[in-house]
Amino acid sequence: MKPEPVISVKDLSRRFGDFTAVDQVNFHVERGEIFGYLGANGAGKSTTIRMLCGLLAPSAGQASVAGHDVAKRPERVKRAIGYMSQKFSLYLDMTVQENFQFFGGAFGIGRKALRARIETLIEELKLSDQRHLLTGSLPGGWRQRVSLASAMLHQPQILFLDEPTAGVDPASRRDFWRIIRDLSAKGTTIFVTTHYMDEAEYCDRVGLMVDGRLSALDTPAALKQIFVPGRILRIKGMNRSMMPLLTQVDGFLDMEVFGTGFHLRVEPSTGPNAVALQAWLKKNGAEDAWVERVSATLEDVFLKVVGAADKPSAQKVQA
Repeated sequence: MKPEPVISVKDLSRRFGDFTAVDQVNFHVERGEIFGYLGANGAGKSTTIRMLCGLLAPSAGQASVAGHDVAKRPERVKRAIGYMSQKFSLYLDMTVQENFQFFGGAFGIGRKALRARIETLIEELKLSDQRHLLTGSLPGGWRQRVSLASAMLHQPQILFLDEPTAGVDPASRRDFWRIIRDLSAKGTTIFVTTHYMDEAEYCDRVGLMVDGRLSALDTPAALKQIFVPGRILRIKGMNRSMMPLLTQVDGFLDMEVFGTGFHLRVEPSTGPNAVALQAWLKKNGAEDAWVERVSATLEDVFLKVVGAADKPSAQKVQA
């Protein structure tokens, strides 16, 4: 018999006056899963996570977290989860050790158990050299680890991470995700919001939010196959005024502006490879064009999903 999901959401909505921040969202999260909740700023990610953490009452719909109804039992939800916000809610004028002691007391952990738990986390997150330093003196990456450890003190079965790597350097982001994968492997369920598409590659499944709606939901590999099938060719050194030229390429499927260049998607069976396309572009006036074959990314998916969501026929995703 399949176990019940640790997070279950049905037609969840949140309105602020006439503005609908989250619109009839449906999904579930399995135990031990890393569930990524992606979208641009203002897409409804943080509003969803605040409802699931019992910090904000839903306007409509239902949600259950760790077996507790978020609307009826918000305090029980809070005791069952760990929550780390993008602002790293720590006391900067206290040392790392003092922060742990404060938050451990707030969670109601006994002194002996708290001492043991602090030592475990300091070892696991490699914080021994920082434990007696003022938290405000730490670089963002180390402060991020302290915030994560504080959310884990009471050994929650679910961790909610709201934009946890915002403003953190790339090396610290990689280290942070290594820690997250280790936690997941040990059975902790991770619900993480982010607008970094590369981070979503680490997730077991990904939901894409666009203007308050969950517009796509699946594994990263499946999302790429569904939304951006075919061969993708990156083009650089071509003026945007020549974009209409790309629609004449054999096997043309679509194209997107991507950074300073373009991503052209063509049928694998009839479209050109990188060498042939570069030669064709030069022949047709794009003398400085440079072409390479690239793999689909979740950023390609996101651009496609946003475009589809803007059309009247866009459908609501079911979990």
